[in-house]
Amino acid sequence: MAEKEFKLPDVGEGVAEGELVNWLVAPGDTVTEDQPVAEVETDKALVEVPSPYNGTVKELHVEAGQMVPVGDVIVTYNVPEEGEDEPSESPAPAAEPEPDAGAEPEAESDRDTAPADDGAATEAAAESSGRVFAPPSARRLARELGVDIGAVDGSGPGGRVTEGDVRAHAESGGAADDGADGGSSGPKQVDIGSKTAAVSKTGDGESGGAAAAGATPSSVEAAGRDRTLAVPATREAAGEAGVDLDDVPTDESRDGEAFVTTEQVRQYAQAVKEAKAAESAAGADDPGAPAAPAETGNGAAASREPESVPYRGVRRTIGKQMAESKYTAPHVSHHDTAVVDELVDTRADLKARAEERDVKLSYMPFVMKALVAGLKEFPTLNSELREDDEEILLKKEYNLGIAVATDAGLMVPVVKHVDEKSILELAEEVNDLATRARERKVTREEMQGGTFTITNFGAIGGEYATPIINYPETAIMGLGAIDERPVAEHGEVRAAHTLPLSLSIDHRVIDGAEAGRFTNFVMERLENPSLLLLE
Repeated sequence: MAEKEFKLPDVGEGVAEGELVNWLVAPGDTVTEDQPVAEVETDKALVEVPSPYNGTVKELHVEAGQMVPVGDVIVTYNVPEEGEDEPSESPAPAAEPEPDAGAEPEAESDRDTAPADDGAATEAAAESSGRVFAPPSARRLARELGVDIGAVDGSGPGGRVTEGDVRAHAESGGAADDGADGGSSGPKQVDIGSKTAAVSKTGDGESGGAAAAGATPSSVEAAGRDRTLAVPATREAAGEAGVDLDDVPTDESRDGEAFVTTEQVRQYAQAVKEAKAAESAAGADDPGAPAAPAETGNGAAASREPESVPYRGVRRTIGKQMAESKYTAPHVSHHDTAVVDELVDTRADLKARAEERDVKLSYMPFVMKALVAGLKEFPTLNSELREDDEEILLKKEYNLGIAVATDAGLMVPVVKHVDEKSILELAEEVNDLATRARERKVTREEMQGGTFTITNFGAIGGEYATPIINYPETAIMGLGAIDERPVAEHGEVRAAHTLPLSLSIDHRVIDGAEAGRFTNFVMERLENPSLLLLE
């Protein structure tokens, strides 16, 4: 056996370091090439880092939560030398444990290249060792479809399993067969290292933590596993609630490992909290009972000591970007209000037709179309100032960034070529990007190339704001909440649906008068949505 050191690779353009959020393997685990071994959060995204070797994990050099510079050694493998037999995996055909596919974007280093030897000997070796040759993308798809990747016949070189193989297996009923032996009733036994933890599945799909809500702390059943898979947002929720993930009951697993969701953490934390309250009440009735310990969670008796939260990853990138924009571009904000009764009626008329096509229709696609019309009329708002070259670049593409609030901070996925897409196409794409951004599945490439940004603070009830420009863009439009407000018309006041607008501009490039004319142009199309048919 030979020792091989694996250094943290460059997981994104311009990335110098990353936070190792979670290890997906432990010393002694057998790994295969391309198998994800760690989750790393950079200042751009959360990615899976795949193993470059087939072998056994000898040593992990970095603790979870530690910042690691690109190029530092993070893990050492024992790798078979040429002519040696590769280490065999456990007899179970299940694939290696991996986190939920909905948690992060695919790593740039994911690849579909085949092993060098694609002959019958390679197929036989893979078959005899129980290993599965599959890229992370295929493994991720298998998890999403509920397919045991070890049961999929690979059609790629050397028996490699492709995404098409996984889909074909699922369509042939393989996903149902894979879980048939477990059934849906009674506790499910999941092998976790040296322990076997029971994870119950109730009829209504709730975890055991909810069922224990009325119990005392001694009767709140803790799973007590050695290892639990969870996405970073769930781990953060567990930390905030003071809950040990290994104690949270779950009815889910990923490749033989228990998998816990954020909702299950909340249910379990609530169960523990209510149980402690019940115990305290029981102690109050019994003068001889020992005093209950002070609450250490988020309750009224929680510690008043300040809590230190790491400022890194995506949050730090957002901070740097906002600071650069605010201190580089002199911001000016222009506010106005559009009366959008006709837009409200138009959207209501089209909403049912959109639902027939399985599309949720919001006001955003109409606003996007109106903004693109305005950007074509006033091109300096779709521009970039290149100071070093002493020029203003007027862009001819209309790629609108949509700011989305997530657990990790504000992310801005970009809808490309808005001028070439219909209202329904935009609605479908916006919904998809926003959902994947919240689930940390949006890729770095999908957050690049924007020419103008929209931020919808009205979604949480606001009216006006002074949004910060998404530098190096030169303008951003903020949307308030569409609501009924008093409007004076022809000497009378009536209730009308209005949309507050807040436009921030880079005053080095755009004059205030031009910002006002641009806003009026956009408002005209929002107030008379039939004009959008001319675009």
